[in-house]
Amino acid sequence: MIPVIDMHCDTIAVIYSARHRDRFEKDVPDILRSEGEPELRSNNLMLDLERMKKAGYMGQCFALFSDLEMLRRKGISPYEYTCALSDLFDEQMEDNADLICPVTSGTEMEKNFAKGRMSALKTIEEGGAFEGSLAKLEDMYKRGVRKATLTWNYENELAYPNPSAYDSRQNTYSCTGFDTVNGLKKKGFEFVSAMEAMGMIIDISHLNDAGIKDVFNTVKPSTPVVASHSDARGICGHPRNLSDDMLRAIAEHGGVAGLNYAPSFLSEENRKNGGQKSRISDMIRQLKYMKNVAGIDSIGLGSDFDGIGGDLELSGVQDLPKLADAMRLSGFSTEEIEKVFYKNVLRVYKDVLG
Repeated sequence: MIPVIDMHCDTIAVIYSARHRDRFEKDVPDILRSEGEPELRSNNLMLDLERMKKAGYMGQCFALFSDLEMLRRKGISPYEYTCALSDLFDEQMEDNADLICPVTSGTEMEKNFAKGRMSALKTIEEGGAFEGSLAKLEDMYKRGVRKATLTWNYENELAYPNPSAYDSRQNTYSCTGFDTVNGLKKKGFEFVSAMEAMGMIIDISHLNDAGIKDVFNTVKPSTPVVASHSDARGICGHPRNLSDDMLRAIAEHGGVAGLNYAPSFLSEENRKNGGQKSRISDMIRQLKYMKNVAGIDSIGLGSDFDGIGGDLELSGVQDLPKLADAMRLSGFSTEEIEKVFYKNVLRVYKDVLG
């Protein structure tokens, strides 16, 4: 069984919403509505620790995800909300120390796996969590955060996403175009430089085209940049996906792009027709394309589990061996599969985090 490092899931935020359903009822998945307080160890979501262990996971990145506009409507500070998610992560790590251990480096992740334990890396999805304060960025670093996106689906103090629209009936967001004009804000440049200096990985998923260009023009050529959960625009023209130039820039910086399992990111048919079928065959097409454009060393996994919906052939962590089998049957070598499943991401985490 090939080890797995997944660069992105939203499980912590979903568990938090379910535990505080009096305030976040709309954000609680139907599958959890009849449960009490869900636990990370075992649940009915796409990801839990017991299934991760059986599937051979080495590490999982757990995003502290904030819906910025929802928090603003409720009068909740994004920073305080993110602190609450961080506390929940810490609690779950303590409760499940026999299975998983929080880490802040790739070396720790590697050592844990050798001892039979999985690792958890704390990340942030939505740079608005910092509220434009470098002091709050430093506080999150002290709390163990080692990777962060600059945006989610809204403009914040740092930058802009590609344009998107919100469907209140479905509680979903869809990107509607490409923003090649509005680059990083002044604070955004400050944060990119600060993150680079402190050793926090810069994640360009959800950032607009102009902002991504600014990130690559700001960081040193030797600084790895990641897109934790974004696919290739050359296969599927979704604005959340990466152009060929972006994929090559990630590769040139020694970074990785994590394959996202969302139906509308994987195939043009889904994107154009609103299809909700996420198929392994579409993932294979994405992986082959990304390999041809930027090389096998620049690809990782970024499932977006518990942040996506639809009819998923990889419906949870238990199904990752199916992807490995499909890659093997489609011509990927064992070494290439290992690079995509864990070696490339582990290399980046060791390069940046130690």
